[in-house]
Amino acid sequence: MDISSKKLPIILIVVLLGVLVLQFYSNDSRGSKQIDSETCEIYIKDPQINVKQYLNEFDSKCLDFKNLNP
Repeated sequence: MDISSKKLPIILIVVLLGVLVLQFYSNDSRGSKQIDSETCEIYIKDPQINVKQYLNEFDSKCLDFKNLNP
């Protein structure tokens, strides 16, 4: 396959879109970090047993926003 071929950009786009979809699927299937809206504490929700595990960490942007709106 020649670099100046018309098929090469299409193949590269398809491969990159495949990698993007794979990344999205792998990030979505695992437990993702979320922020509790009341306490601003960061937690992970385990999708298998549907339980929140708090990490004893707080989101600074959420805390700043809460302090602005008493």
